[in-house]
This record gives sequence, structure tokens and C-alpha cells, in this order.
Amino acid sequence: MPETVTHALEIPGGVLVYDVIAADADGQRPLFLIGHPMGTSGFLELASHFPDRTVVSYDPRGCDRSKVVDAEHSPRQNAEDVHQLIGLVGGGPVDVFGSSGGAVTGLALVAQYPDDVGVLVAHEPPILGVLPDADNVRAAFRKVAEAYHRGGFGAGMAQFVALTSTEGEFTSAHLDQPAPNPAMFGLPTQDDGGRDDVLLSGVSDPVIEYQLDAVAVNAAPSRVVVAAGAESRNQIPGRAAAELARLLGTDLAMFPSHHGGFNGGDGPYAGKPAEFAARLREVLAAG
Repeated sequence: MPETVTHALEIPGGVLVYDVIAADADGQRPLFLIGHPMGTSGFLELASHFPDRTVVSYDPRGCDRSKVVDAEHSPRQNAEDVHQLIGLVGGGPVDVFGSSGGAVTGLALVAQYPDDVGVLVAHEPPILGVLPDADNVRAAFRKVAEAYHRGGFGAGMAQFVALTSTEGEFTSAHLDQPAPNPAMFGLPTQDDGGRDDVLLSGVSDPVIEYQLDAVAVNAAPSRVVVAAGAESRNQIPGRAAAELARLLGTDLAMFPSHHGGFNGGDGPYAGKPAEFAARLREVLAAG
């Protein structure tokens, strides 16, 4: 595997950290792996399956190593950051794999900078407004933030796991269920006092409330593929992906495993990274 080189870009209010794994790419476009709020560390396994591509990943502002005062977590701002990084590594077009909030960033990037992207694979972008049960899902996300601010990380994450693992339509009956016990998910039951988690605190709500500009995306020269995991197709991000594909007039691309199907390891949330990477390579090469 080629060496990973870490760079720090000074921006107003802090620093944006990104990693470049340079390779003899034989004319292939660089591959950007982007998430939100997940940063570079979540893509280590997936990157290892692309030794023939130059791979770039980054920590979004306010996440992990990218320390930014009053960080904005909007897809518009995240797309601006990725556009700047694309310029720093030689300019576009590049190929982009976006996971979850990173898939939303990718859609914003195509809309704002259409010449930056050759192929975008948007894997399970959690854009709530496209869902028929959007109001109930929004209410459920508010319960996540409330649980986090009331009881800390374990309480908030337990509520988040219960929400995102729900199959099918989210009903008022789901909203009436009691808060889950964090211990059920192996999460801490004690409050550590922290309240700055980007995922749980509600500060990244602009991501889930992003308004897709389908006209701009379809007008771009980029090939946009909206994808979902075979095991998570009927959960919130997978259902949103299906609705987004329909809005864009494309087929939903199915990938192995679940929302984090590119993750390795032996834990309960391990995916199928080798199969996932093979599918991603296939989709990037198609058309």
C-alpha cells in the first residue's frame, strides 16, 4: 500500500486536515472518499482496496483532526471545502464515493461545481425531506438530540441506533416507545459530560435537511449513482436513497452489506469491505 501523507490546510477559524495516498494511477482519476461527520479514519479499510488509485480523504470541519471554531456543518460549506481540496491535488474531475452525510456533500458538490466530479457514488444520503414519513423521522431525530443533551453520549447514541435500525416507515408508535437502555447496545450508561458530538447534538441538522437541486445535478456532466446497502435498504438512509434515485430518474444501485458496509473488523457493525470495494470498483468503471 502506498504511503499516506497528511496535510493541514489553514482556513478561517482553524485547520482542515486531509490525507493523500498517492499511487501510479495509470491515467485513472483520483478517488475521493468523503463522509460526515465521519472522517478519514472510517475509510482506511476501503482505501486499502484501491492501491491502483490515488485516494484522498479528509476530516470535515469540526470533526476529528479538523479543529474549526464555530464550524458550519452544511452540505454547501462541506462542498466548498472538498472543491478546495480537489484544486490542491491537481483539479477535477475526480471520482467521489460519499458515505451518509458525505453522500449529501457529494450531491451538493455536483450541484455547485459540476466540473469537479467525473463519477459520484452517493451511498445512503440521509436526506429526510424526500421520505413520505419525513415529519415522524424529524421528530425522532429531535429525540436523539434531546437524549444526548439530557444524558450524554450513551443515551444519545442508543436513541440514534434504535432510530436508524428501524425497518420501514417510521410511525407515531415508534415515537411513543420508551428510550432504549444504552447497555442493550454495549454503550456507556454513565454521562461523561461531553456535549460536542457532531452526530448526536443536532448541529449537523443542515445535512439531513438538505434540499436536493435535482435540476442542477441532472444538468451536470457528472455521472451520479445513488446507492443503498442490501441489508439497510429499508432503513432510513436506504429508503431516502431510493427516493433520491427516483427523483433523479436513475436506478438505485445495490451494494453489499449495510450503511457502513465498507468497514472491516469483527464487531457487530462490521461490513463486507472486500465485496463492497469490488462493487464500488464495478460501479465506478461502468458507463
